[in-house]
Amino acid sequence: MKSSQHQTTEWSDSVTLTVSDNKPRPVLTVSPSWLSPGASVTLNCQVEHPSAGWSFYWYKAVPDLSEKSSSYELLPDGSGTAQDSYIIHGQTHTAGYVCRAGRGDPEYHTDHSQPKFVWSADVHSAASLTVSPDRVQHFTSDSVSLTCEGNFTEWRVRKFSEDGRLSDCSRMTGSTCNIYTSKSDTGVYWCESGSGEFSSAVNITVQNDGNGPILVSPVHPVTEGASVSRSCSLRTQNILSNVFFYHNDKLIQNDTRGELKISAVSKSDEGFYKCQYSGRESAQSWMSVKGADSSSSPVWLMVGLVCGVSLIIILLLLLYRCRQSKYSCFTRSIQSESHSPGSSTNHGVNQDETHVNGSPHYGSDEHQDVTYALTELKTFENKSEYIKHVQLKIINVNVM
Repeated sequence: MKSSQHQTTEWSDSVTLTVSDNKPRPVLTVSPSWLSPGASVTLNCQVEHPSAGWSFYWYKAVPDLSEKSSSYELLPDGSGTAQDSYIIHGQTHTAGYVCRAGRGDPEYHTDHSQPKFVWSADVHSAASLTVSPDRVQHFTSDSVSLTCEGNFTEWRVRKFSEDGRLSDCSRMTGSTCNIYTSKSDTGVYWCESGSGEFSSAVNITVQNDGNGPILVSPVHPVTEGASVSRSCSLRTQNILSNVFFYHNDKLIQNDTRGELKISAVSKSDEGFYKCQYSGRESAQSWMSVKGADSSSSPVWLMVGLVCGVSLIIILLLLLYRCRQSKYSCFTRSIQSESHSPGSSTNHGVNQDETHVNGSPHYGSDEHQDVTYALTELKTFENKSEYIKHVQLKIINVNVM
């Protein structure tokens, strides 16, 4: 409006401002989501409408079975970081994480993100999950039991489905989840205890094609050096022949055998496997290979030590018996020589040598330790010289 002529402009376009009580929810991503124990994990937190000034908070999700939910524990140095990423070094177990963001003064906080999970093949976890039947792939309407094991009283089995939804098993009986498989049961499963322990996670895949084969493969990682076998199965026939087996989409076996056997698994055997029968392929399943469990080494070391000590004791006993026997023979030899002609002269020499060395009891039991060395001496042509040499040797050893 011009104040001098009282003229006004046209109205501007309107702008609508909406104030909502709903807080924004950031999106958390984790990489990698499957890892080997001891690897590093990167968390990334993204706000829906990114702008400057956000601080980020990082949490570990701790299961709370009494509330059928999870509580959040702040990670070390995870409070108000300026970076939208956070690295966890040395991850060794399955765990869930969340993030949230805040800005302003006083600080305004977003909601917590949906939890994201990192699944680790940690064999030393206090909690474990077993699957029966022990295979990754199943047919629809199969009866499958997932059982939590460990020294805990409360359990729940959780599932992360293909569409990203997190849910709890609705058919828990004690520590066992019983499911009758359908396509929606495909996902990642693990156990959570009442004290916050996570088991390693397993993949479960449900075959949607009722006429197609499934790959029969164990759900848990295989130890290096162990043997493993895979087969192909139909709903109506468990054992098939003339099966094609693939490793990372490469044909590795094509003959009349219906089983793929690996006698000693190595890290190079890790990867995706699938089978093909009569032109139909199974879904592919990942096989993890873990290092040999070094925790058994002290046991074998102890066994070896005990066996070694036992062997030494046996050898010493045999040596003692042998020495005892040789000493008896030597004593008889000395006695026979002492009664032979000319033995008195040799006896006198022996007495003189004994007096000089101060050890007159060389023939007693307390000096049997030297008789073994005596049996190794060569025989001299002159018998009196032999007796003299032997007796001098006894005295010298006793003095030492």
